[in-house]
Amino acid sequence: MNKKVRMFSCHSAALPTLPRRSMIATAVTFALAAPAIHASAATLSVGPGKAYAMPCQALTRAAAGDVVEIDAAGSYAGDVCAFAVDNLTIRGVNGRPKIDAAGRYAAGKGTWVVQGKSNVIENVEMFGAKVPDRNGAAIRLDGIHLTLRGSYLHDNENGILTSNDGISDIVIENTEFSRNGYGDGYSHNLYVGHVNSLTFRYNYSHDANVGHNLKSRAKLNTITYNRFSSSGQGQPSYEIDLPNAGTSYVIGNVVQQPANNGNSNLLTYGTEGATNPGQDLYVVNNTFINDYSSGGNFILVGSTVTTPVLIQNNIFAGTGTMTNQTLATLKTNYQSLLPAFVDRANYDLRPASGAPFINAGSAPGTSASGVSLVPVNEYRHVASAQVRPVAGQLDIGAYEAAASVTTTTVVTGAPTTTTRASTTSTQASTTTTKAPTTTTQVTTTTSPAQSSTQATTTTSRASTTTTQAASTSTTKASTTTTRRSTTTTKAATTSTKASTTSTKASTTSTKAATTTTRASTTTTRAASTTTRAATTTTKASSTTTSSTTTSTAYTNPRPWWRWWR
Repeated sequence: MNKKVRMFSCHSAALPTLPRRSMIATAVTFALAAPAIHASAATLSVGPGKAYAMPCQALTRAAAGDVVEIDAAGSYAGDVCAFAVDNLTIRGVNGRPKIDAAGRYAAGKGTWVVQGKSNVIENVEMFGAKVPDRNGAAIRLDGIHLTLRGSYLHDNENGILTSNDGISDIVIENTEFSRNGYGDGYSHNLYVGHVNSLTFRYNYSHDANVGHNLKSRAKLNTITYNRFSSSGQGQPSYEIDLPNAGTSYVIGNVVQQPANNGNSNLLTYGTEGATNPGQDLYVVNNTFINDYSSGGNFILVGSTVTTPVLIQNNIFAGTGTMTNQTLATLKTNYQSLLPAFVDRANYDLRPASGAPFINAGSAPGTSASGVSLVPVNEYRHVASAQVRPVAGQLDIGAYEAAASVTTTTVVTGAPTTTTRASTTSTQASTTTTKAPTTTTQVTTTTSPAQSSTQATTTTSRASTTTTQAASTSTTKASTTTTRRSTTTTKAATTSTKASTTSTKASTTSTKAATTTTRASTTTTRAASTTTRAATTTTKASSTTTSSTTTSTAYTNPRPWWRWWR
C-alpha cells in the first residue's frame, strides 16, 4: 500500500549568508530540532468487500504503527501467519471475528506468531491451534511487549505461549480463556515464560484441559480482580502457578478449585525453585473456594522461598490448609466449610447479611517496595470489573457487602491506566479518626483438616498512622472524625465542624438514602493508576472513607525448556 510522506524543502534564496562555522552549527541545530520524518499510520480493513479478504494478508503487509481492523462478518478459517511488525494494533470490529486455525499453523508454533514488539490485540476469538509438538498457541509471542484485551481464546493447545525475553512486559485484560491444553499437563490456558512482568487483570480463566488456568514465570506478577474457576468441562491442575516465585501481587481474585481436578492445590509459588529476583508474595482480599474433597493447600509455597508470604483478608471456603509455609504472615483471614455468601451456587460471593467477615478486615498497607495492597475493584462476570464500594471497615474477601450500593461503575480496560467514568477522586488528604482501639474478631469455623484458625485477631488502631502508596493517611485516635477535602451530604440539617462539612437528617448517622460523594481523589494501586468515579455507597449504619488500597508440587516429567524452540 502506498503511503504519503510529508517532505520538507528549503530554498537557498531564503537563507541568509553565514560564515561556514555558523552554517554548520545552524544545520546541526535544525537537524536536532526537526521532528522525525515518517509515513503516517494506515488502517488496513479486512473482511467481505474490504481491501483484504483475510487477516494475514493485512498482517504481513502492515507497517509499524498501522491498525488492522478485522470485520466479524468474515470467515477466516485456516488463516495463519507469522508477522514481524512493531506497534501494530489488531482489532475486531462489528463484533468479535472468529479466527479458526482449522488444522493449520505458522512456523510450527501456532495461529498468529507475533515477532514484533509493542503490539496490541483486541476483540478477537481464536481457537483450534494445534501443532505436532502439542504446544500450539493461538497467540505465540516471539517478540516483546504484548497487550491483549477483550478477547476469547479457547480450545487451543495453549491460549498464549510467550518466549523468555527478560525485558518483555505482558498486559492481559478483559479476556476469557477456556479449555486450552493438549491434555497431557504440559500446556495451559496461558503460559507466560521468563519475561519481565505480567499484568493480568479483569480476566476469566477456566476449565483448562489438565494444565493450569494461569502459569507465569515472570519476574513481576500483578494478578488482580480475575476469576479462576472450572466446571465439569475441564480438569485443571493449579488455578494459578508461579513456579519461579518473583515479586507477585494476588489481590481481589476469585479462585475456585472444582471437585474434578488434577491437583489439590489452588495457588502455587516457587515450587520449581525460587530463581526469580524477588521472593515476596502478597495474597490480599481474595476469595478461595476448594470443592476438592481431599483437601490440599490453598496456597502452596516452595521450600526454597525464604521470605514470609503475606496472606491477609482472604476467605478460604472448603477443606484444606491455608498454606504450608510456616513463616507466612497471616492476618484477619476467614476459613469455613460454608461461608455466608449471598448465592454461592451462582457465584454471587458477596457477604450475606450478618456474615462474620463484614467489616472484619484489616488495613493491608503497602508492599516492601511501597506498592499499595488495598483492593479498589471487584471482578464482574464476564471478564470485567467494577469499583469496590468504600463503606465502613474493609470486608474480608474479594467482595464488599453491597446491599445498599446505589451506583456501580464498570471498569474498562486500558494499556496501563484503568478509568472509571469521568470523575477523578483524590484521597491524598483524607484522614479518618476512629475510636481509641478497635478489636477485630473473626469467628472462624474450621474444617476437619484445618486446625489453625485466625479467630480473635486483635488490631490496635490507637494513635497509629498508616501511609499508603496512594498517599492516603488513616489516623485512628479518639472518637472525632476529621475529613479533609471531603464533603458528605446527608439529608436535612447542616452542621460545620473542624475541616468537616456534614449534613445529618435528625439523629440517624447513616441510612439507605445517604449519598457519599468522594471527588478529587487519586489512588494508586498495585502497578496501575485508578480513577474513581463518584461511587455512592451506604453500609450497615456507619459510613467511613476506607483508605488503603501467591508442597505437593505438580511435577513435570520433562523439563520446562522442552517448550521453547
